[in-house]
Amino acid sequence: MNQPSKPFNIDKRKVYEAYLQVRSNGGAAGVDGVTIEEFESDLKSNLYKIWNRMSSGAYFPPPVRAVSIPKKSGGQRILGVPTVADRVAQTVAKQLIEPTLDAIFLADSYGYRPGKSALDAVGVTRKRCWKYDWVLEFDIKGLFDNIDHELLLRAVRKHAKCEWALLYIERWLTAPIAQEDGAVVERSCGTPQGGVVSPILANLFMHYTFDLWMARTFPELRWCRYADDGLIHCQSEVEAQSVCEALRIRLAECRLELHPTKTRIVYCKDDRRQGKSETVMFDFLGYCFRPRSVRGPYSQKIFCGFTPAVSKSVLNAMRATIRDLNFRRRPNLTLRIASPEDVTFA
Repeated sequence: MNQPSKPFNIDKRKVYEAYLQVRSNGGAAGVDGVTIEEFESDLKSNLYKIWNRMSSGAYFPPPVRAVSIPKKSGGQRILGVPTVADRVAQTVAKQLIEPTLDAIFLADSYGYRPGKSALDAVGVTRKRCWKYDWVLEFDIKGLFDNIDHELLLRAVRKHAKCEWALLYIERWLTAPIAQEDGAVVERSCGTPQGGVVSPILANLFMHYTFDLWMARTFPELRWCRYADDGLIHCQSEVEAQSVCEALRIRLAECRLELHPTKTRIVYCKDDRRQGKSETVMFDFLGYCFRPRSVRGPYSQKIFCGFTPAVSKSVLNAMRATIRDLNFRRRPNLTLRIASPEDVTFA
């Protein structure tokens, strides 16, 4: 007698490829305490369970483990750590929907996208600061914690047509959070920062909340967004103030809000510009943009330009890392750079 087929057709090979991706990314154990090494000890059985449950529609994600990590700016950020098995399941779905969703995203959206990086965003920002006198630097307060599920799922259903992917995305969005004190809290909004599918879902939400809105409302202005951090380049301070107020209203319509202390208007001060402002610097993706002495590419003349360099907070983190390496207590090391003659092969 023939066995009944699974309601969802999921290739076993895709589950194995998802596991390889999870293994390469590393990460801590979830609420079940199972590490990647322990998951691998019975790999065939564990991957079969994931495939079988996802294919039959019986996969329900376990609670996400909440982990507090310090922010560079102070305070704590709560990350949601799924179990290893759940990360594999999420990766299966992400690899299915990512090509479709990434194809609709606009060019100036840089965060968590294949083929794009934070350095790309910094590079394009550097060029635009030469052309535009003012920048509206904005940050969305608690984006991952406050994404509205109803609005997000409306966007997901518009573009992701796979029935099983839609089913599990809804379940991942509502999976509870297991707090550090052991309490399990239900969720009605947000997508855990730390989940595999969370970045692409956040990008989709911001695609409709901000990216398309900017292209429709202020088509003459250039902007750059990396997840919840963004910049809008303006010709004047008055224009920047007007855009800031319009953005505040737009985010409120989508049940989000601007961060009160991380949103500000900055003057891109250099030798060509004669205006004045108390704010002439901003940090973006680990780089500090501010007036600096630079050398011209042709005349070699020194002048004041508005350019980026590594920010103070990142420099402090680098110094702390070097201090932790404790080189002064490792006299066996040498600072001499090895020459090709020093390299031998067995």
